[in-house]
Amino acid sequence: MTKHLRRYASIYGAMWRNSVAREMQYKTNFLLWIVVELLWFALQLAFVEVIYQHTDRIGDWTKWQVVLLAGTSHFIQQIFTALFLVNCANLSELVRTGKMDFLLLLPVNTRFVVSLRQVDLGGFINAFSALAVVAYSLIKLNLSPTFIQIICYLLLCAVAVLAHFSLMSILASVCFWTTRAQSLVWSYYNLFHVSRLPDSAFTGHFRTLFTFCIPMLLVANVPAKLLATTLENTRPVLWLFISVLACFISSEIVWRHALKRYSSASS
Repeated sequence: MTKHLRRYASIYGAMWRNSVAREMQYKTNFLLWIVVELLWFALQLAFVEVIYQHTDRIGDWTKWQVVLLAGTSHFIQQIFTALFLVNCANLSELVRTGKMDFLLLLPVNTRFVVSLRQVDLGGFINAFSALAVVAYSLIKLNLSPTFIQIICYLLLCAVAVLAHFSLMSILASVCFWTTRAQSLVWSYYNLFHVSRLPDSAFTGHFRTLFTFCIPMLLVANVPAKLLATTLENTRPVLWLFISVLACFISSEIVWRHALKRYSSASS
């Protein structure tokens, strides 16, 4: 087991090195993308400031709690972008061009290679800016999280990233039936905007949809509430873990069925 994990860690390290080399070939594009993401994040924070010029609370969320939520959501989004987004978006091209043939021939798990072969290093840099906003909002809230709180927060963020990957993987796998599925992938990416909003802003069917069907109101709200000490009970945490497990198992089932639909370039 240890040897198996060491082998996959070595393969992933090689993919990291290839990604770094690729990014360094286009340094200007790399830096511009970071600047664009920082500006976009600044606009989101400016929007929060505008909203709270007209109200003191959104439901039971204060201004700096919403800033904490926005920072958490952005952190999760950027880690997901760094690790998975490009790979999910490029799956359609691998299927359309037949390049999937070469990946299927590799003596490693195909989903592992397809999902992780490219890394967007700019996402990690932008994730640090999100953490800076989270830290600043905690200062404004006069909160000093314990070490255990920080570890649990990061764990919940990791679970949230896995939720996004599982759901986007399901949509990306549609390309095995339709050849192209980029529109579905990017449509899901736009749903990230929902996770930046307080769950108190939603009622009725929309809250049910984005909590139990598509857990967008859980992925960022739960970690933010944990850090802000406003999590009243453990039920949201439990439901987040259950939702993510269900999403991941579903994505694995869809992936295996999708591979059976694949026709190689030579067929």
